[in-house]
Amino acid sequence: MSYQSEAQLEDNLIKQLANQGFNKVKIANEEELKNNFRNELFEHNKSKLNNQPFTDKEFERILRHVEGKSVFQSAMILRDKFILEREDSSEVYIEFFDSKNWCKNRFQVTNQTTVVGKYTNRYDVTILINGLPLVQIELKRRGLDLKEAFNQINRYKKHSYQGLYRYLQIFVVSNGVDTKYFANSDKEILFSQTFFWSDEENKRISNLKDFTQTFLDKTFVSKVIARYMITNETDKLLMVMRPYQIYAVESLINRAFETNNNGFIWHTTGSGKTLTSFKASQILAKEPNIKKVFFLVDRKDLDSQTLAEFNKFEPDSVDTTDKTDTLVKQIKDINKPLIVTTIQKMANAIKNDKYSNIMNEYKEEKVIFIIDECHRSQFGQMHKSINKHFKNAQYFGFTGTPRFFENRSQEGRVTADLFEKCLHTYLIKDAIKDGNVLGFSVEYIKTFDGGFDENDDEKVKAIDKEEVFMCDERIDLVANNIINIHNAKTKNKQYTAIFTVQSIPMLVKYYDKFKEINHDLKIAGIFSFGANEESEGKDEHSRDSLERMITDYNKMFDTNYSTDTFSSYFSDVSKKVKTAKIDILIVVNMFLTGFDSKTLNTLYVDKNLKYHDLVQAYSRTNRVEKSTKPYGNIVCYRNLKKNTDDALCLFSQTDNTDIVLMESYEYYLSLWHTHLKKLYALTENPEDVDSLQSEEDKKKFILAFRDLTKVLTKLKTFTKFEFNKDTLGMSEQSYQDFKSKYLLIYDDVKRKDDEKTSILADIDFGIELMHTDKINVGYIMNLIRDIDLSDKEKQARDIKNVITELDRADNEDLRLKVDLLKEFLNKVVPKLEPNDDIDVAYEQFEEVKREEDVEEFSKEIGLNRYKIKDYISEYEYSGIINRQEISEEIKVELKPKFTLRRKLVDQVKNFIYDHVRKYA
Repeated sequence: MSYQSEAQLEDNLIKQLANQGFNKVKIANEEELKNNFRNELFEHNKSKLNNQPFTDKEFERILRHVEGKSVFQSAMILRDKFILEREDSSEVYIEFFDSKNWCKNRFQVTNQTTVVGKYTNRYDVTILINGLPLVQIELKRRGLDLKEAFNQINRYKKHSYQGLYRYLQIFVVSNGVDTKYFANSDKEILFSQTFFWSDEENKRISNLKDFTQTFLDKTFVSKVIARYMITNETDKLLMVMRPYQIYAVESLINRAFETNNNGFIWHTTGSGKTLTSFKASQILAKEPNIKKVFFLVDRKDLDSQTLAEFNKFEPDSVDTTDKTDTLVKQIKDINKPLIVTTIQKMANAIKNDKYSNIMNEYKEEKVIFIIDECHRSQFGQMHKSINKHFKNAQYFGFTGTPRFFENRSQEGRVTADLFEKCLHTYLIKDAIKDGNVLGFSVEYIKTFDGGFDENDDEKVKAIDKEEVFMCDERIDLVANNIINIHNAKTKNKQYTAIFTVQSIPMLVKYYDKFKEINHDLKIAGIFSFGANEESEGKDEHSRDSLERMITDYNKMFDTNYSTDTFSSYFSDVSKKVKTAKIDILIVVNMFLTGFDSKTLNTLYVDKNLKYHDLVQAYSRTNRVEKSTKPYGNIVCYRNLKKNTDDALCLFSQTDNTDIVLMESYEYYLSLWHTHLKKLYALTENPEDVDSLQSEEDKKKFILAFRDLTKVLTKLKTFTKFEFNKDTLGMSEQSYQDFKSKYLLIYDDVKRKDDEKTSILADIDFGIELMHTDKINVGYIMNLIRDIDLSDKEKQARDIKNVITELDRADNEDLRLKVDLLKEFLNKVVPKLEPNDDIDVAYEQFEEVKREEDVEEFSKEIGLNRYKIKDYISEYEYSGIINRQEISEEIKVELKPKFTLRRKLVDQVKNFIYDHVRKYA
């Protein structure tokens, strides 16, 4: 063969793992897996068991404890001890996995274990630790798409990862050339949640041999399971850290354990610093000689999002009060080694004499401060007093945009002045390359002409900029431009935008201008008003301006906020931006740092931004979502070209911005024509698609049209884009006709009986590129989650609003669920209590309705409902509807004529297909 076969790949992997110290063992089936687990668990706990092996009854007790649990429950059991009552009535603590001394666990490797569940499956390579299968490796031969191995694991998850296989922590997929890893889950795993491994310098390690040598080193992989996996209590989710997160935590804790020096981690905005910093805090807090670990955030960052993030990793870890008393009580509590608080409260605790007795206890102790967003000036200002009090403190900072000489603080300090050494970097160019954040598409729009060049900074400085930038004509021009381009930038409001301006007066002026213009956008404004601001020469106090905006907001969203409840207004605005219910949020500085939202894709800019402020603001738009969001859109109404280039070069540590900034409109237009030629070479017009006979030709059409659509998605975000036949070489009508043919093939493939053998079955059709409707299932479910269960009057209004949205939905998947959702809203939600979980209630409701649908259809057609449920299960698992099997069942049960039998088979098949889509 000219390529390495899957069997050869597997054989080489087994040999390599055996050479790396894994004990090779043959386990043919589940029974042998249990017997092996019994022996290995005994060997691991031998000393505690006084060398007395488990009796049959004792092992039965262990199996009862470990089997039949969810993936998340199994992960918790793995990391816990089990009190085993022995037959002599003595009790002993059994350990399933040593999380502290991970190299002292027992390591085995096996392959081709056969498991019989709903279907018979044979797994490629399994790594066992203390007899439990903890790592599963699925292989495909070189040349095959990695996604095939990934899809196979998802199929196994549905029906055959049972019993001890629920303990799988990590999956690895490889075709020899590319290798990725990801965490197990009770939920469906998305391909976007799979990661490449890399070295400390962020150089990718994708070859299976190199991956095995590094990641699957027995000491290292057990360390990852012990230390670098997270059990997310809130979402009941198992998570595994990405390589750069692991290296950052390693370098930080080594610095803390081995030295008394400080350090900082430079990981780009959007790369998951919260998780990295919190994991480092957790590990340090468990070290006996470290008395306290303080995780400090700035007060304005401690919003509902940050709280939710922290509490996922450590329930009830964050104190939300403004009272310093609460912090001091936590400091006094010896059972609280990790405290999450604000910089401001810590400074108060040190300064206030009434707390001195408690605070003085830690003066000479080793304490560690982890500072989030350490480029901020607040910590620099308070550092002296904190440092003066805690004599043996160590400081570790996390930032996406450090302070260098170029962007030093007002006092002239850089990040290294406080934190000494950069311990690990993961720059924006690394994150874009890995697909962890998006790049930026930046457009600059000239807003005024004069007897000078706007690009000449010296001449611009010489004019009264305030007067020019604030003049009515310019405000009108920019506001109208935003209204005109907003739909194109946000995929017809599928996404949302922030508009940042230079001052509160400008914000108010823009807000009022938007109210004058005719549009259907939901626009809100937010800013911090000054309590005692200068009012001379002003028509309106800023608080009064904000009060007007909040009154409009209340009418728009049926809420009841005011400036007296500003924090609640802030939280609600945050939530509505994240669920794309606000189209444009106008801000001065708020929401430009630390705010994460996948549904935010556009930033309009009418203020001067430089260095860290610029990158932080731009980075609000570049969270990865799906293929309809190819990059973050930035529209500048100021001349920020040089500032953008300088900032991106500085924070990418490079001389060019090619990696970070997307290509020009002309580049994508040229790419469009390249793909259009490929499409026309296959089929010159939409009608010719019907003539494509072979699956190979259909595959070529699918790929060609999908690639064309991907480019169109990018083109449409540019303000100069028009669907013009002379420019594009295709009319919009022709494109839509091709799209109809594309979707027809997609529907046909999804309904096909022999899908497993179809070469079209495993193609990523990119359907989400075709449907851009904002009102989809996810959007409606978020609206339902936001229903206020504590206020019956408000609840009724919320329900009415959701039903209104449902009535104007045109998303095909959502239309299947409309009646279902309306029934849930009208019959179930009004009966829920304030503490009830809406998601759980909906799942229970849907399960009942699902059973009712099957029961009703079974009576209508006269077929056994359990058989129908079997067919549904099989289709959910394999994507196959076995027409022959259904036909035979109908023949035996109903004895119809042949022509009627065919009609009944079609009815069953269509019911299964629609049923699965409806309840997906």
